Amino acid sequence: MKSFELLLQTLKRITILEPQEEELFLNAFKPHTIKKNEHFLQASEVCTKLGFLCKGLVRYYVFKNDEEATLEFTKEGEFVADYGSFISKEPSIQNIQALEDCEFLIIDYDELQKLYKVSKNANLLGRIIIEHRFIIMVNQLLTVHRYAPEDRYRYFLQHYKELAQRIPQYLIASYVGVKPQSLSRIRKRIY
Repeated sequence: MKSFELLLQTLKRITILEPQEEELFLNAFKPHTIKKNEHFLQASEVCTKLGFLCKGLVRYYVFKNDEEATLEFTKEGEFVADYGSFISKEPSIQNIQALEDCEFLIIDYDELQKLYKVSKNANLLGRIIIEHRFIIMVNQLLTVHRYAPEDRYRYFLQHYKELAQRIPQYLIASYVGVKPQSLSRIRKRIY
């Protein structure tokens, strides 16, 4: 029940839910777990579920020149999906991997559409969540194209500081776009 409480707390920070809406959300989301290193989604699959991460940490990554390039990290209290694939039903080019054992509440596309039809606040929630995800992805894209690796590491510290101890250094290096040895040099210059 703790997972459902976290979901409702998160939704209530966005808008006021009526008691019957709370019940609709609780019935629509189902528990789902994956172990560390397992995938919530793999490239070439269609993203069929939207997850609310109750416990754990995931990373989004793609393959670039046969190497993994980490795009972002998502922690407890946030939503997880490849929204482009989820909405279009097209295969994803992203992978979403658990960095820790993870507990989710998930909803599939059809259930989400039902919520949109019967809950007056579901559309508002969906829009605000998508807008938040959009901002995260645009900011990440801009940092890759506008900033040098040292500045990207500073961006990481600014946006993911509380996660730095939970993420292996080689994945932070992947996120920054450098080799682990280069990240060590960047860290020495900053500290």
